[in-house]
This record gives sequence, C-alpha cells and structure tokens, in this order.
Amino acid sequence: VQLVESGGGSVNTGGSLRLSCAGSGYSDSTNCVGWFRQAPGKEREGVAGMWTGDGNSFYADSVKGRFTISRNNAKNTVDLQMSDVKLDDTAMYYCASGGPYYRYIWSRADQYNYWGQGTQVTVS
Repeated sequence: VQLVESGGGSVNTGGSLRLSCAGSGYSDSTNCVGWFRQAPGKEREGVAGMWTGDGNSFYADSVKGRFTISRNNAKNTVDLQMSDVKLDDTAMYYCASGGPYYRYIWSRADQYNYWGQGTQVTVS
C-alpha cells in the first residue's frame, strides 16, 4: 500500500485548503483511513478518520465543524477539506490507512499500518 498526500501549502487565517491522499487499499471492504498532523515539538494527533466501507467519519474536537473528510471514488482519494483555518492548524499533515478495527481508537497513530510522506500546511 502506497499513500501520497498533496494539496498542502500556505493559507491565511480563516481561509480554506483541500488535502488529498491517493493510494491503494481504499476498497469497499471496511478500512479505516485517517488524517493526522504533527507540529514541531508536538506528538502526532488524529485529525479525522473515516471508514471507507460505510463512510462513517470521526473528528478531533479541535477541528469539528471546520474540517471534513471524504472519499472521492472517481479519483480514488480520501480528501480533507480544511475551512476557517487557524494558526494552530499549522503542521505536517499525514494520511494513514489500515487503521483500527475498533472505531473508538481511530485517532491512535500506532493503530495504522500504512503512512504517506506528509504535506506541509502553514497558516499565517
């Protein structure tokens, strides 16, 4: 499984950005795909997770109502739409696949098997 993120860049506070994660493994069977971020000096944190089988999604409290995770079947990507971005959203963003069977631990990075290389998001 290979994951490749794209769409990162610089954005002003209050602006929007859309990240995409292209990869294999987004089958119709249950597979948890997550977006994580890591700022300098901080631990990697789960931002959003989605089960590709039924489309159920979960969000960190810090991004709820501002970020949306979705699957683009035509492009075979899992996207993260970021809106009303804040300075604290500045980080390297990673997508991950092969996540946990139990949904309540979707945000645990150690539960994912495959990772992309990351894409930088800078809010100013």
